[in-house]
Amino acid sequence: MLQIEIDNKDGFLWDLSGIVSEATFKTARVGQASSFEMTLIKGGFYESKEFKYNLGDIVRVRQDGRNVFYGYIFSIESGREETVQITAYDQMRYLLANDSYVLSNVTATQVVERIGKDFGLKLGKLDDTKHVIPGLSENNTKLLDIIFKALDKTLIATKKIYVLFDDFGELTLRDAETMALDFSLGDTSLVYDYKQKRSLDKTSNKIKIVRDNKESGKRELYIVQDSRAIAKWGLLQHYQTVDEKVSVEKVKEMLDNLIQLKNREQRSFSIDALGDIRVRAGCYVSINMEELGLNQRFLVNECTHKFDGSVEHTMSLELIDIRIGER
Repeated sequence: MLQIEIDNKDGFLWDLSGIVSEATFKTARVGQASSFEMTLIKGGFYESKEFKYNLGDIVRVRQDGRNVFYGYIFSIESGREETVQITAYDQMRYLLANDSYVLSNVTATQVVERIGKDFGLKLGKLDDTKHVIPGLSENNTKLLDIIFKALDKTLIATKKIYVLFDDFGELTLRDAETMALDFSLGDTSLVYDYKQKRSLDKTSNKIKIVRDNKESGKRELYIVQDSRAIAKWGLLQHYQTVDEKVSVEKVKEMLDNLIQLKNREQRSFSIDALGDIRVRAGCYVSINMEELGLNQRFLVNECTHKFDGSVEHTMSLELIDIRIGER
């Protein structure tokens, strides 16, 4: 059963479970705060005269004793009808602010720590990303974009995916491999609809990295390409520059990692299924569908849980195929 509470921060704690007619919990792997939207019926005979809700109030959501969402009310919509729409976001919403940072020799973990502390966010478990980024300079940039740029650099350098999310009120950074779920979705388990897409929109079969050498005054080019893929799909180039502090050995390692990450068709998959609250953006789930010849794991890119009353719980997942090293 879904338990929904509002904390007015004034000593009152209200259980809304009985007056919420429907609710939606959304998580995204990149660039967004998690949200919890609910429709509650106002004016019921069970409402206390002291019952109220305001912007900034705390919303806590649990299901069968499992922590689901901890956030703050950001919008309230109401009218003549006997319903009120409330939208709350977790503390990652505060990372949508812009600021400027110039950082050197930092890991992505240290970037999260620095920004989180600067903006007064509560920090939880932060896995050590280990890869040291020589320089990160951002001017008037969204805080989340700064963090995800650091995570992208880490992915290119290490081929490891890290997931930033709010874990019931604590900003958390986890290695995606540690978030793999131990159950399968498919023909005989939960799924009732699906769509799949194959695309070359984010594919690259030629990688070009440019490094300025101030000592020689020359621009150094480093290139790797797959001739067979170029013949098959046409020339799809990825181009980027790196700081001169990045060693030649590191540049060559980046070339190898990028060609492995990008030189293949991109496969995405969306499914509608019966809900399981353990599923959220950033975790891996196994998909087993005989009709499509699928028996592999996918990374959850976006996840939407929908609750209709106290009984019906469904979820919609956007999944991406990330099998690093396979083409």
